[in-house]
Amino acid sequence: MQAAPVRATAIPSFTDALRAVESLLLSSGQRTARRNAWTSVLEDRRRAKDRVEAQRVVEQSFVTHL
Repeated sequence: MQAAPVRATAIPSFTDALRAVESLLLSSGQRTARRNAWTSVLEDRRRAKDRVEAQRVVEQSFVTHL
């Protein structure tokens, strides 16, 4: 007797599920605007992190030159 073949089906990620719901609820233009806004938020966070790091380097440099 042979075992039945196992079929693996990928479980969609949470992001995939949200995108599917988003595509049902929002028009194409709204989806694009929302994604652009999120991209801007991520970029702002990256720049803020870079600013904090640069400020730390400047302050350390200033302290070591006193």
